[in-house]
Amino acid sequence: MKTGVTGVLDWSEAAQGDALFDLAALTLAHQEHLADVVAGYGTDIDLDVLRGWWSLRSLRVVHWLVGHGFDPAPEVAVLAAQLF
Repeated sequence: MKTGVTGVLDWSEAAQGDALFDLAALTLAHQEHLADVVAGYGTDIDLDVLRGWWSLRSLRVVHWLVGHGFDPAPEVAVLAAQLF
């Protein structure tokens, strides 16, 4: 019998939209698991689109942090890491 995580169900941001946004949200802070997530997704994934969603999500978080008086440096570091 195989053990371990076989799926993820997260309704906190449920909405209609691009499924790659969901994968981006799931993998942004855990990019070391990207290959496993992509392999289990069951269809081809455009990694450039996924990286674009990572960037957009990071920029939105930076905007929110700045607007609410928080230090955006950690999120900026996440965004910068995606550029290289």
